[in-house]
Amino acid sequence: QVQLVESGGGLVQAGGSLRLSCAASESIFSINAMGWYRQAPGKQRELVAIITSAGITNYEDSVRGRFTISRDNAKNTVYLQMNSLKPEDTAVYYCYAYTVRWSTRRDYWGQGTQVTVSS
Repeated sequence: QVQLVESGGGLVQAGGSLRLSCAASESIFSINAMGWYRQAPGKQRELVAIITSAGITNYEDSVRGRFTISRDNAKNTVYLQMNSLKPEDTAVYYCYAYTVRWSTRRDYWGQGTQVTVSS
């Protein structure tokens, strides 16, 4: 069972920056991938960025070039650096992880952290 604890959300003006952190309860080397989803009011949850255990990253088109996902293996933590924030980035951001062990995939979620970008 992987536990994920997020931090770093808040209120920022358009054009500003925030960094989200997600600390995992075990070594991130044992986790197949970690990432961030977001959900705005009235919208479906969408993948923002993901990083695999091999360090391969992928981004949703609207954030590519503005957001950067990275990880600190020693701290078992994944980060999402968000620059040039826009009001449309306002959402609850959820840390996500999945493992595949003995052919069984399990998905894990953090509790969510609010990001609000004012215009």
